Amino acid sequence: MSFTLPSVLTIAGSDPSGGAGIQADLKTIAALGLYGSSVITALTAQNTTRVYQVEDVSISMLTDQLEAVLSDITPQAIKIGMAGSSASIKVIAEKLSKFPLIPVVLDPVMVSTSGGTLFEQNGLKDLTEKLFPLATLVTPNIPEAQVLLSTKRPLISQNDMEEAAMELCKKYKTAFLLKGGHSNLEANDVLCQNGIITWFHGKRIETSNTHGTGCTLSSAIACGLAVKKSLEESISSAKEYLTGALMAGLELGNGNGPIWHGFKEA
Repeated sequence: MSFTLPSVLTIAGSDPSGGAGIQADLKTIAALGLYGSSVITALTAQNTTRVYQVEDVSISMLTDQLEAVLSDITPQAIKIGMAGSSASIKVIAEKLSKFPLIPVVLDPVMVSTSGGTLFEQNGLKDLTEKLFPLATLVTPNIPEAQVLLSTKRPLISQNDMEEAAMELCKKYKTAFLLKGGHSNLEANDVLCQNGIITWFHGKRIETSNTHGTGCTLSSAIACGLAVKKSLEESISSAKEYLTGALMAGLELGNGNGPIWHGFKEA
């Protein structure tokens, strides 16, 4: 007996400690019952306490990885995390532009949970001009939203977040899910799609073990889109999955520890 599965491609950096990046994405995709493929943009040396080093893969290797996956196991959805250098961003955009019907969830990774910089500042212009137009959804946290809006104003209240989400949607002409983990609210996120605001409410889990939560949420949203759920349904189910992974209470590492992606099987 044979069968097929929807496939989700993650394009991101590698985290050797296993909590974020490619590793978190593939764990999420598998936990949600789909098939995960991956293209690695960069190698990182990091753990739950800090980022030691970041090294982009060569453009030749990145190009061949993309061609190898896209020509053989065509994904039903794509998640982009740490995109790497400006040159890497241009290659990714060029390859994905040939697949305009595949939904793309873009998590604009700029810093790690442990505080290390994971983003080449010169790449911001290319990220917003070349990858944002290909995205079905962009999922910044509040510090990332402030960078994207070139503002230092606090985004604390519900009204602050709604206004910021509207500005992002208008400025970059795609849907934005502004994540509220850095606000004074509960774990509430706000979606702006075509100028329409939708809130997704969640309970704040009191834990310091949040390494890879952004990667996990964006990958889980991509999984929903891969099985033809609406964007709103995909976000709602992704938040439910992330809450369970946080509530599992995994304790690993000496810093911001990872969540437990396999809690459903525990």
